[in-house]
Amino acid sequence: MMNLNPRLALFLVTSLLVLAGCSSKSLNRAPVEERPAQSGNTMGVGVVTGSVKHPPGFENAGKPGYYTVKPGDTLLRISTDHGQSTKDVAAWSHIDNPNRIEVGQVLRVIPPTDNQVVVKPVTKSAVTESSVTAASAASSAPVSAAAKPARSEGDLNWIWPANGSLLAGFDEVKNKGVDIAGSAGDPVLAAAAGRVVYVGAGLRGYGNLVILKHDNVFLTAYAHNQTLLVKEDQSVLKGQKIAEMGKSDTDRVKLHFEVRRQGKPVDPAKYLPAR
Repeated sequence: MMNLNPRLALFLVTSLLVLAGCSSKSLNRAPVEERPAQSGNTMGVGVVTGSVKHPPGFENAGKPGYYTVKPGDTLLRISTDHGQSTKDVAAWSHIDNPNRIEVGQVLRVIPPTDNQVVVKPVTKSAVTESSVTAASAASSAPVSAAAKPARSEGDLNWIWPANGSLLAGFDEVKNKGVDIAGSAGDPVLAAAAGRVVYVGAGLRGYGNLVILKHDNVFLTAYAHNQTLLVKEDQSVLKGQKIAEMGKSDTDRVKLHFEVRRQGKPVDPAKYLPAR
């Protein structure tokens, strides 16, 4: 066995103790902290959950009477396709700026119905024969417009909106209405009495356009005009001049006329009188 110098042995022992102490301190400087898992996080490590922003009206997606906005949609196109005015759809869908809708947004495209009747409590002395009669009449009245009998399609008594010859008839794929020949400035007439729900040139391919709403079923559209003579929300009579024929957004002077039944284009020839 090797004999060590007492001084050398003391030096070696002291050095070993110092090294051991340093090692112990360095380990204690970086303890491993085990954090309990958050609720719903089975991993327990570094998972951050954030709130998802949903587009307006998302809770109504897929419900009858609602439409989910797709890329390329405009409020005007959506409203026209569903037989409604842009103002109505904007109001029903709580839209502040009709020029700004977003993909995924869900719009109401049929009128809201309110079947709830608020009844105020009254004292027994306040109940009279007249009030009982009024209450009975109210309870027997229809609760919404949908309960009323639908107007017969023949009740509108259509007329031709222009006097020119027919250039093109209805084609479900290529032509959603009829094209009527004429000269610039020729009168364009309302095919039936109604209310103006759109005036402008915001619908691509239609030029200067007027859209009339006749009831809850029918819209008519008058496109490619030179001059527009009516304003939105204006009531018009059958045969009233609403525009002058032109060739805006098309290659020749003509009137493109559409009839839309519940938003769907239908053949105007089925409603216009024979020539």
